[in-house]
Amino acid sequence: MEEIVLAGGCLWGVQEFIKYVPGVIKTEAGRANGTANTTQSPYDGYAECVRIEFDSQMVTVEQLIDHLFEIIDPYSVNQQGEDVGLKYRTGIYSTNDQHLQSAQNYIGLRDDADKIAIEVLPLTNFVPSDDEHQHHLTHHPEDHYLCHIPWKLLHRYIMQQSEHE
Repeated sequence: MEEIVLAGGCLWGVQEFIKYVPGVIKTEAGRANGTANTTQSPYDGYAECVRIEFDSQMVTVEQLIDHLFEIIDPYSVNQQGEDVGLKYRTGIYSTNDQHLQSAQNYIGLRDDADKIAIEVLPLTNFVPSDDEHQHHLTHHPEDHYLCHIPWKLLHRYIMQQSEHE
């Protein structure tokens, strides 16, 4: 098992989408690279994110980044949909240097690499979100209107899983 952290705007939608991708074992909504170790502090520079535990035999870092690109505007700076601000920036974070190198290579090989606004940085701090934000759209689908990801796209992989069962 390996871990990577992806930020793509509001963490509710990112978690609801990515947790159904084949090869993803576990997800945890949280805050990446802030300075505090609690959610009860003022904004400290964090990005809303999802920590992903994945089976690298089933899904690669590059494939996870492909999936991130499905749900974000990679050119947008500090905004995804209606969510605006530094905490809604897009990013790829890891404590594994190979993950970061893979992400940089992935972006660098794209024709639009010079327009991509996704930060690729070492993970220096991760703070799990409060329980009410974990799997929020699973527990409160009525809040989907707050999410920038269309419902059909949000559940693309859960629908595919259902078709194979």
